[in-house]
Amino acid sequence: MTPGPKNLITDIPGLMVGNAQDDTLKSGATVLTAQAPFVASVHVMGGAPGTRETDLLAPDKAVTHVDAIVLSGGSAFGLDACSGVSDGLRKRGRGYPVGDVTVPIVPGAILFDLLNGGDKNWEDNPYRALGRTAFEVASDRFDLGSVGAGTGALAAMQKGGLGSASLILDSGITVGALVAANPLGSLTTPGDQHFWAAPFEIGNEFGGLGPDTNAALGTPQASLKAQAMKSADPAKTNTTIAIVATDAALTKPQCQRMAVAAHDGIARAIVPAHTPGDGDLVFAASTGVRPLSTEAELGRIGHAGSVCLARAIARAVYLATPAAGDLLPCWSEVHDIS
Repeated sequence: MTPGPKNLITDIPGLMVGNAQDDTLKSGATVLTAQAPFVASVHVMGGAPGTRETDLLAPDKAVTHVDAIVLSGGSAFGLDACSGVSDGLRKRGRGYPVGDVTVPIVPGAILFDLLNGGDKNWEDNPYRALGRTAFEVASDRFDLGSVGAGTGALAAMQKGGLGSASLILDSGITVGALVAANPLGSLTTPGDQHFWAAPFEIGNEFGGLGPDTNAALGTPQASLKAQAMKSADPAKTNTTIAIVATDAALTKPQCQRMAVAAHDGIARAIVPAHTPGDGDLVFAASTGVRPLSTEAELGRIGHAGSVCLARAIARAVYLATPAAGDLLPCWSEVHDIS
């Protein structure tokens, strides 16, 4: 398995991603969409998710295809980013046909970034406009780090962010991941130099420092994020939300299995993960271009999704950039990557 040419989820032909953010707000939204509706499902393992339309993605529900998936900051307010994307899709005549009308299907999930130092004293919810802007600028190339849904994200020891990665399997199938990492846990081992995801790094995509060679690393560190948010319960200010995708032709139940397997990537990259206060979830999407040759291939796709997701999470922190009023430093500020 090797990364695609861009090492982004958009190495899957037809997929597009758009970001929009407000630096004063210290928040933003990210949209995954495509040239045509795509099959999607979801699996939730965190204890505190914030979502829209995820029940519709269960294997037994009627609608199989969606028009876009949204990742957003803003906690419950951020779910309105889905409405902005829906507005953009409706203008283009996209959606699920019901008689003479079409209804865009736009699932979404949010992370908590309301106490990250940004100005949250809005009168009108800003996330609808952020979602619409992200949709309108969606393309096959997009930025990572402190952008989109990752703009105001914070991990336990440093700024979080938006990450992505891809792999091309020996069969020619492409798998990719997109993630907004804002976890309770840490992405780095004690000392905050080495990434937990280091064993899965390809090349120097997040520094090339390799795994931490020390032992007994599993004890959680005292969270700098918790100390910075003195007015909040640190168990209620987190979430890692992600999308894994492939050009393999998967059914909705198979997409759900891919999402389940991809959660391994969160556990490989974040310690601890899937806590009661995290809203950890993974959407899975299929553009349906390449038929599966065997049922066993689904297992390889799920594994590739987990590896992509672990790498994408580390890249989110590695590529985060500093901004005025930040509560936590960036990994790059502590470790020179120039």
